[in-house]
Amino acid sequence: MSERELVALGTGSLVPTRERNQSGCFLRWGPTGILFDPGEGTQRQMTLAGISAHRIQIICLTHLHGDHCLGLPGVLQRISLDQVPHPVTLVYPVSGQEYVDRLRAASIYHDRTDLRLLPVEVGAEPAEILRLSGLILHAAALDHRVDAIGYRVQDAPGRVFDTGALAARGIAGPLVGRLHREGRVSVDGVITRLEEVTRERTPASFALVQDTRPCRGAELLADGVDLLMMEATYLSDLAGKAREYGHSTALDAGRVAAAAGVRRLALTHFSSRYGSTEPHVAEAGSMHDDVVALADLDRLRIR
Repeated sequence: MSERELVALGTGSLVPTRERNQSGCFLRWGPTGILFDPGEGTQRQMTLAGISAHRIQIICLTHLHGDHCLGLPGVLQRISLDQVPHPVTLVYPVSGQEYVDRLRAASIYHDRTDLRLLPVEVGAEPAEILRLSGLILHAAALDHRVDAIGYRVQDAPGRVFDTGALAARGIAGPLVGRLHREGRVSVDGVITRLEEVTRERTPASFALVQDTRPCRGAELLADGVDLLMMEATYLSDLAGKAREYGHSTALDAGRVAAAAGVRRLALTHFSSRYGSTEPHVAEAGSMHDDVVALADLDRLRIR
């Protein structure tokens, strides 16, 4: 896998089909693995994708409808069975606490997992909820029939070397490493400081927007991201049904991606009524010029 990669574990919605599992995806962000919305069957999908339990550091639930969380008991039990040595953080809407408690105690097993619970209560403005050495995790409220949140992952702030500036000052090879470690280096009596030959890096970014009507939280989470993974449960001829049940159409997803200046849009969460997703791509593509419809076990590199 590349340094940053999305693996689609389930791209269906409430009813799984022969081709599509219920919701789920795995995001590799450098050394950190994030499992989003483990629907029923996620453990098997992880096996098919070659993703071990040891690679999970964070589990994020957008909401507590069954197709987004009924795989959680099996995943947690697998983490315990495989004796994953590191802590695992479980993020979820604070209002879903009673359901999280039930899922954790769904059956008898020897629980040896160091599980850190992180219930979240946020508004439409994305809020930082977790920061690790290589990434920042934000969350914002979405507009579904129950409390739901979307997520944004992006690189932590950092600096990168300007190769032209290094060359102009005669800094190469071991001197670059020394400059990085010590913050300054001397070449022919001229001192160069780290900030003189580096610049703020442009952070890679990803957003997950699941079950929701189009809303401000969705657009703010998606703002300028390299990859937006967004539900496209229905086509626009069923826009009324989408609004009634708190979902988006493919056209809605395209509009959100366009308004947010997204680099690439990946559609997911397709209703079982559809045998082909070509119309979804066409609808979203009328609003945004880089659209893909995800299938189970697809992999997308980020930047």
